[in-house]
Amino acid sequence: MEDKLATDAILATDAILESISDGVFTVDGRWRITSFNRAAERITGIPREEAIGRPCHEVFRASMCETDCALGRTLANGEPIINRPAYIIDAAGRRIPISVSTAILRDAGGNPAGGAETFRDLSVEERLREDLSGRFRVGDMVSRSPAMRRIFELLPRVAAADTTVLIQGETGTGKGLLARALHAESRRRNGPFIAVNCGALPETLLESELFGHKAGAFTGASHDRPGRFAQAEGGALFLDEIGEVSPALQIRLLQYLQDKTYEPLGGAGALTSDARVIAATNRDLAALVEEGRFRQDLYYRINVFAIALPPLRRRKADIPLLADHFIARFNHRHGKAIRSVAPEALARLMAHDFPGNIRELENMIEHAFVLCDGDTILPHHLPGQMAPGQIAPPDAPPAPDGQMTAAVESLEARLIREALERNKWNRTAAARSLGIHKSTLYRKIHALGIRLPDQGGAGD
Repeated sequence: MEDKLATDAILATDAILESISDGVFTVDGRWRITSFNRAAERITGIPREEAIGRPCHEVFRASMCETDCALGRTLANGEPIINRPAYIIDAAGRRIPISVSTAILRDAGGNPAGGAETFRDLSVEERLREDLSGRFRVGDMVSRSPAMRRIFELLPRVAAADTTVLIQGETGTGKGLLARALHAESRRRNGPFIAVNCGALPETLLESELFGHKAGAFTGASHDRPGRFAQAEGGALFLDEIGEVSPALQIRLLQYLQDKTYEPLGGAGALTSDARVIAATNRDLAALVEEGRFRQDLYYRINVFAIALPPLRRRKADIPLLADHFIARFNHRHGKAIRSVAPEALARLMAHDFPGNIRELENMIEHAFVLCDGDTILPHHLPGQMAPGQIAPPDAPPAPDGQMTAAVESLEARLIREALERNKWNRTAAARSLGIHKSTLYRKIHALGIRLPDQGGAGD
């Protein structure tokens, strides 16, 4: 009777393992697979008979196999791992994001006899996240802010016009990304996109870089060299930081914009090039014109259509979307499967003013990736022990738990109040702008003691 009960229990367990949607496999002491359920076959694309008996790292080719095996860690220290992010390469060579949980298998005497691992396919979640971000994406830029949405709407028409464009914005706002997006949407998309940072080179080198030179034009010029205007033929030339160009070079740029001709250094005749010019600057060119430091006629030539990119501090609603965007990028680059930023860490990001704009946020997320072992970025993964409204020096002591909770609640209340004020106290619109459900907003208003106007703006 006992043998029959044991057999029935084993059969029932096998039936359960075959019916669940998570992949399950077990290994013996030599890391060879001893069982492999139906879901494991489906996720990996590898039949059971091919998997059993092979070393698990040959079957899964997972991101953690060679560097930090989850099951190996569990067998070494006896601690199970729950929902650790990773990815595998399936039989078709596709990258599959998964979450992994591990446990030790023991024999009848309680001694370790191998290990068991379950893994969940996160592909559907990742595709949904990508689809959602795609609604707010142009090229490699993502945003849901009204100011950026207006730019996204105008971009196809500006791209099609084939006119000179001036992109203005602080350092790190994505001027180069917008220039590439303009080129990708234009009729010149199959032509080259050539970028030159005008502030990174001295005047003599910049002149040669842009217009090229003839052999003997200066010491060391042993042969003819085409410039960036020649290389950009049929495509676009992106002149970044054009506000740094010297007055003498401004005259040469003006000549090209007037008649599409230029003369290489040491050349005896004019050459032509059909390149669209896209310029960018983090300086106020109109003010430079008033000061006599930038030619007015050149300013009018490049300012045919101007686009002003807002700084990140004026579009903080984009921070969660941008964080997800960078997480997806770094997951692919670093072979991880991090899924999100914890609310407490996100609150710290939302409180920061980001003088370095989007580039600074990207660097912070990459810093967190190096330190994060789980599937969620936590406050201590962020650089410099970030505190609400500032980044503390690296040697600053961490805030006590009570102070941190109070700081997060204070920040949350401020963000909600600002959203309500922006939307004229319309709670439905405020909830939408914050990316939360209206009922969640109601609960937080009550819990945080936020006072609302006596009349109007409820939106209910």
